[in-house]
Amino acid sequence: MNGADMNSYYFKDDGIIPNNPDLPVMVYKGVLRDEPLEAESIFNQNGWLNSWKNGVFSYHHYHSISHEVLGVVSGLAVLQLGGERGRKIDVSAGDVVVLPAGTGHKKISSSADFSVVGAYPDGMDYNVCTGEPDERPRVLQEIEKVPLPGTDPLYGFSGPLMDAWKPARKGK
Repeated sequence: MNGADMNSYYFKDDGIIPNNPDLPVMVYKGVLRDEPLEAESIFNQNGWLNSWKNGVFSYHHYHSISHEVLGVVSGLAVLQLGGERGRKIDVSAGDVVVLPAGTGHKKISSSADFSVVGAYPDGMDYNVCTGEPDERPRVLQEIEKVPLPGTDPLYGFSGPLMDAWKPARKGK
């Protein structure tokens, strides 16, 4: 794996998308630049399982029962994180994004060959929530109960995710 530029972003609840104000989204730029097709294998080796390969929905959605890692295996895209008032980020093959439970994300645009691999800590199940008003009380409780992962999807028991989410780890 390459050394990566690391960015982290916090998103507050916007009234529609709950986000996760206690845990930052982690963006590892170019970390798998030389081996983007190995993303799934690397995630699985580090305990992020229940993996899949596809794209990213073009509507705001989030997962209330699991954190998620996305590894860009081909192409490029603009993703919007954190809901309608969130942040747009450019991603390309070799980038990895770790989304805390509750964090809104959607694809704004992409190249025709854009593809990602997704996975979840310890192979947790996931759901797809879209910010409908009747979801709200239930999903807020579910997000609060999602355990912190025991590993970073790229670096295992150490790594940037473990350091960035450590303050929240003390409270869980």
